[in-house]
Formats: sequence, structure tokens, C-alpha cells
Amino acid sequence: MRIEGKVAIVTGAARGIGEAIARRFAREGAKVVLSDLLASGEATAASIRAEGGDVLFVQADVSKTDQVKQLIQATVEQYGRIDVIVNNAAVNIPGSILDMDEAVWDKTMEVNLKSQFLVLKYGVPEMIKAGGGSIINMGSANSFVAEPMLSAYVASKGGILMFTKALALDFAPHNIRVNCICPGWVDTTINDAHAELFGGREKVLESIADFQPLGRTIRPDEIANVALFLASDESSAMTGSAVVPDGGITAK
Repeated sequence: MRIEGKVAIVTGAARGIGEAIARRFAREGAKVVLSDLLASGEATAASIRAEGGDVLFVQADVSKTDQVKQLIQATVEQYGRIDVIVNNAAVNIPGSILDMDEAVWDKTMEVNLKSQFLVLKYGVPEMIKAGGGSIINMGSANSFVAEPMLSAYVASKGGILMFTKALALDFAPHNIRVNCICPGWVDTTINDAHAELFGGREKVLESIADFQPLGRTIRPDEIANVALFLASDESSAMTGSAVVPDGGITAK
């Protein structure tokens, strides 16, 4: 019960890394608000409730101001405060900029980066009222290193790293810590379109040791472990940091 009683928002929580984080937070005693564009987030929330978790699902497109405001309002109405925010919502649409529609670039920036701006713009005032808290932004190994055919995604994830550092400076006087998780290849659906460019998921997994020295995919629950650490008081001296559970990608 390392975050017992804390109120946490997790975006992009219907599946994948976000779902794993929401489940882990609930098991560790937090009251969790799951947000996702997908209506299936309600089924995820119901499953967590069945395990004894105290959760609320709010369907929202966190790249839209009015829906973010509704998310924050629903959280405060239900639980009275906000202690932790995990900005996990993201898209990964591969391609060369020579062939990329401007709309794809804009969508990538809106979902991956602008959503974090909006959730924090309207969520941080509630954290300040609560006396502080922990913000966890989801970056990527691509916050540090690039990959072919991922220019929009890499640009957004690089931006998240510096956004995190800037906010750590801004919010430190309010007892709000801001850190970033930068995973390597986690085997979730967000990677499927990129994998297709290189022969498909199975082909990529066959050669994973070539780019991820650990030689295997990273499990969503392993990223949830890092998020739990950053949400808890165990990381009380950390702000403006990037934790990089990337299986060794950036060691090369």
C-alpha cells in the first residue's frame, strides 16, 4: 500500500502500459481515475473494481480542452483532490515526412505532447490545493535516440523530456515533482504500425536483441513498477529526471 489514499489520474489507461499502471496503483491503495478515448476503458475499470480497486473511468480525448476540463472536474467531484497524474496517452504513426500528411504530424503532437500540456494546465492547480504531488510524463527511449520512419513520434517524445524538466523547475516551489519514464520496446499495440514497416511484429521480435540488448520485450507491468516508484514517497528527492527502462537501447 505504497500510495494508499492518493488520488491518481492515468491517461491512455484502457489497455497497455496505462492499464498496467492503473491496476498497480489501485492494488497499492490509490483511488484511480482511468481516462481513455476508447470506451473499453470502462471494462478495464470494472475489472479493477472486481479486484477491490477504487476506480472511476472518464472517457475523454485528452487533446481537447473541454474534455480535459471535464476529466479534472470529474476527478475532483469524485475524490476531492489530485495527488498523482500519469500522462500516458499517445499515438505512434510511422512514416517519412515526405509522405506524411500534415494532419498526421498535428495529431501526433496533439495527442502526445499537447495533451500533457492540457492535463497539467488544468490539473496542477488542484495538486497545488492538495499541497503537492507527483507528475509522471511518459516519454520513450526515443526521447534520447531516433529510429527510422518515426520522425513525428520521436519529435514529440523528445519534446516531452524537455517539457518535463521545465515543469520540474516551475513547480518545485509547490512541492510538485515532475519526472519522465522513457521505455524501450514494450510489446503493446502502439508499436504495430511501425513494426509492419519492418516485416511485422513477429519479424521484429525475432531480431529484438539487435536493438534492445536485454534480448526481450519489456512488460507493461515493469513500466508500472517504475511509475509506482515515482508516484510514491520513495522517489521524494527526484524531480526533472528521466527514468529509462529501455532494455539497454540507449546504452549503445
